[in-house]
Amino acid sequence: MAGGNQAVEAVIFDWGGTLAEFVPLEMTDVWTLAATHLAPDRDTEVAERLCAVEARFWARTAGECRSATLGDLVAEASAELGLDVAEAVLEEAALRHLDAWTPHIRHFPDAAATLVALAQRGLRLGLLSNTHWPRAFHERFLARDGLVDALQVRLYTSEMTHLKPHPSVFRAALDAVGVVDAAAAVFVGDRPYDDIWGAQRAGLRTVLVANDHAPPWDVRPDATIASLAELPAVVDAWR
Repeated sequence: MAGGNQAVEAVIFDWGGTLAEFVPLEMTDVWTLAATHLAPDRDTEVAERLCAVEARFWARTAGECRSATLGDLVAEASAELGLDVAEAVLEEAALRHLDAWTPHIRHFPDAAATLVALAQRGLRLGLLSNTHWPRAFHERFLARDGLVDALQVRLYTSEMTHLKPHPSVFRAALDAVGVVDAAAAVFVGDRPYDDIWGAQRAGLRTVLVANDHAPPWDVRPDATIASLAELPAVVDAWR
C-alpha cells in the first residue's frame, strides 16, 4: 500500500487488459501470413512452429524480467526454422494494413472518456506496457481509437532494458511524467504481479482492473475497479 496523504499528480496505465481488451500479446495473425508466404504447401505446420517459438521466447524474457524486441523474436524464429522469417514478415507488412493483422485489438469503450476526465483534473497521464511489439504497432491503435493525444507519455518495454515488474521501468515512467515522489502517482493495471506488485514495490499507489485472465499474486491493491469509468472517482478520493 502506498500514498498516505500525498496528492496525486499523475496516473500511469498498463495497456493490454487495462486500456485495451485483453488479448495475448501474440502475433498469430502475423505468423499465419508469414507461414503462407514462406511455405504455402505446409503453412499450418510452419505457423504452429512460429507460435511455439514466440511462446517460449516470451516466457523466457518475462521470467528473466528482461526486455526484448520484435526483431529479436523474428531472428530467433528464423534461426530455429531455417527460413527467412524476417523477410516474410516485412514483405507481408508492406502488402497488408496493420489492422488486417490484428483485428481483435480494441480499446475499452470507456477508455477515451476516462482519460479525458483525468486530464481535465490537471493530472499527467502516461502509459507503460510490457511488449516486444515496436512502438509503431501500439501508436497506430492508440491513434485509431483517439487515445494517443491524451497519453502525454508512452513507454514500451521493447525500447527498454527490462520488463515490469522491474523497478527501473516504473522509475522511468515516473521521470517521464515528471513525478519525483512515487507516492504522487497511481498505476492502473490488470496483472497483480507485473502491474500491482511491481508498482507498489516502486512506491506508487495502485488500482487493479478486476479480471479473470491474469495469474493471481499475493498482493493487495490500493483500490480495485471493474471498469475504467470508476477510476476518476477513486482518484478524486485520493486528491
